[in-house]
Amino acid sequence: MEQNQCCHHQHGHAECIRIVPIFNHLEDSQMDLIAESAKTLHLQKGEMLFRAGEKDDTLYIINSGKARIYRLSDSGKEQLVRILNPGDFTGEVAIFQPGSIHENYAEALQNTSICLIKREDLQEYLVEYPQISLKILSEVTMRLKDSEKQTTQVAIENVETRIISFLAENVEKGSGNSPTIILPMSKKGLASYLGTTPETISRKFTTLEELGLIKQLPKKKIKIMDLDQLLLHTE
Repeated sequence: MEQNQCCHHQHGHAECIRIVPIFNHLEDSQMDLIAESAKTLHLQKGEMLFRAGEKDDTLYIINSGKARIYRLSDSGKEQLVRILNPGDFTGEVAIFQPGSIHENYAEALQNTSICLIKREDLQEYLVEYPQISLKILSEVTMRLKDSEKQTTQVAIENVETRIISFLAENVEKGSGNSPTIILPMSKKGLASYLGTTPETISRKFTTLEELGLIKQLPKKKIKIMDLDQLLLHTE
């Protein structure tokens, strides 16, 4: 029985390594080697992966579920940094900067399975397979671009356009033109993320609903009636 458990975990680690872009370009044998040093952590919804001020010495890869990275301002106000979906990772700073400290918080938005690889283990692989470093660099560059895009959106786009873009970004791949999404945060959190007020968010959601573009459902669910029409509304 224990043997099966062991193998199931190994399989889970391997799956985790295969879904993340920084590793899935390697050969199977190389991915299996990396999987051997990975550990799996299961978090319940609402549990914390890490907190600001804690030692940052691990690469975290989301295997299944969803987590959010956020920071707290001096006044204690939450600011969403990003949402992590399966295949996404965080903690890359630790790889290149020994002695790093977390500046953000990470919380599971649903029951989430995470693969952990310690910095010391990962550094060995970086020396052996330099292309991993290039992939990490590429991913981090993409993140910077997204961050700049968000800053620009807040500066120049109207709130309605920002809301529609956000809804579209949260549509799961392959879920068709009339998907239902679950907002990864409260309307208050969304307002903070999009640089507006909760009242404006509520008003804009109501407007979009009156136009027949969305339907607001309980438990933070939003039904997009016609994704193409919704996106056309931003123009």
